[in-house]
Amino acid sequence: MDRSRNRLGWSDVTPKSAWMNRRALILGAAAVGLAGPALAKIAAAPSKYSTTAEPNSPEDITSYNNFYEFGTDKGDPARNAGGLTTKPWTVKIDGLVDRPGDYDLDGLTSGMPLEERIYRFRCVEAWSMIVPWIGFELKALLDKVGVQPGAKYVAFETLVRPEEMPGQQSPILAWPYREGLRLDEAMHPLTILATGLYGEPMPNQNGAPIRLVVPWKYGFKSIKSIVRVSLTETQPLATWNMQNPGEYGFYSNVNPDVDHPRWSQASERRIGAGLFAGREPTLMFNGYADEVASLYAGQDLAKDF
Repeated sequence: MDRSRNRLGWSDVTPKSAWMNRRALILGAAAVGLAGPALAKIAAAPSKYSTTAEPNSPEDITSYNNFYEFGTDKGDPARNAGGLTTKPWTVKIDGLVDRPGDYDLDGLTSGMPLEERIYRFRCVEAWSMIVPWIGFELKALLDKVGVQPGAKYVAFETLVRPEEMPGQQSPILAWPYREGLRLDEAMHPLTILATGLYGEPMPNQNGAPIRLVVPWKYGFKSIKSIVRVSLTETQPLATWNMQNPGEYGFYSNVNPDVDHPRWSQASERRIGAGLFAGREPTLMFNGYADEVASLYAGQDLAKDF
């Protein structure tokens, strides 16, 4: 297998002139005082799949998170994730693939076409953000390792390292955190593996160094700090579905017509919108219905929630 490494240098940085033309990113950088060499960015092409909505600030995105490996409070990941070691990083790819193995992340992602994907992000807790991810289509990785004909699902696992992830020192969930997608969902062009946001490497509290992003599903499906990707014939385990299958379905598509027992899904609170901002109507498939509704043709979405 190709174990070569791809390390970004200054020659890979997006020119400052390009950034000066991107209002949302400039505003975000200003919000946290980024300047000079700190603006050394990951080179990423704009994407036709990005929303035109203005992204939340870096402060919003990096300080308000669910990442129970670091604690259950929204601020715990920002407080506790600084000690996570993300280099070196190995991803095991196994199951029904042509080229299984333990891959160094740099070698695995070498040559992947990075894009900036400005996506809507909807939490099952009825809050939302707009996030400017940097990443590449999951399909590109699956094509690289070769999906065998019998594969129907893709399973993912998060790192288990309780000495650096203090939330794992308690049985809050059954570790490791697990998630899964049907293969057609995984191969959809909206589904990405993200390695950065706001043009910089992924912050630890947001799932460094690599995480899944599936914008039409509730946020807990977008598993963080991935160390294993498996191609399977049978539906894989998913942590919240295991924890409470009556509340969290395997699909977990954003659906304003199917409420969670503890949260109405008909509307959402936009993080950063201000104290007096009203709730916004939630869109079917989080606004991506035109792109993904056909994946579920013939399914009862109240049953397959």
